[in-house]
Amino acid sequence: MGIKTAYDFTLQSDYFVQKEMSIVGLRLKKQLEGIDMVELEETKRKKNIATTRSFDKNVFEFDEIKERVSTFASRCAEKLRKEGSYCSEIIVFVNTNFFREDLKQYSNSIKIKLSQPSNSTITICKTAIQGLSRIFLQGFAYKKAGVIVSGISPEPFRQFSLFENEDERHENLMKTIDFLNKSLPNPVIKLASQDFGRREKMKQEKLSPRYTTKWDEILEIE
Repeated sequence: MGIKTAYDFTLQSDYFVQKEMSIVGLRLKKQLEGIDMVELEETKRKKNIATTRSFDKNVFEFDEIKERVSTFASRCAEKLRKEGSYCSEIIVFVNTNFFREDLKQYSNSIKIKLSQPSNSTITICKTAIQGLSRIFLQGFAYKKAGVIVSGISPEPFRQFSLFENEDERHENLMKTIDFLNKSLPNPVIKLASQDFGRREKMKQEKLSPRYTTKWDEILEIE
């Protein structure tokens, strides 16, 4: 093929190398060009991102579920920004405890399409709360709620709206919030609709002892 040196090899087109030597040859060419081979394996973007939780107790009041939904939406937005993506649809759902046959049962969900793709915590939380207000019914004991963002697209393919656009200040504001929240173990900046003093803990009643990593859990033999 007239290729006598590694330099000659790097001068060939990606199309030609992959056609003649498959993806293995293309990876070799990229490595010779100083490009990390991992970059060739594009990360498959998720079709949707979900944050859902079962409550530790039955919840009856809208404001309490609203706080949970706001927190779930905030986490979805953080995950979107972490991978450089935007969502165009937001799904909110609520469920009662179907194992409690003595209680009235109710389950519902709603999908809301954004005017333009967003990864702003402010926009996503506001939309999620609007959705919750449309499906929430008083008089039920709610046990679970969740927020799912879908219609995910990366930055280069973000489609703007002709008539309605998001506040341009959101982008810099989100960068600042992410920077500050990453600097400490617990988030220091939250929306007013979230409970600042709340710290979620996973249920760990059946957690296996960590014999090799925790001094107070080392196996004792008598």
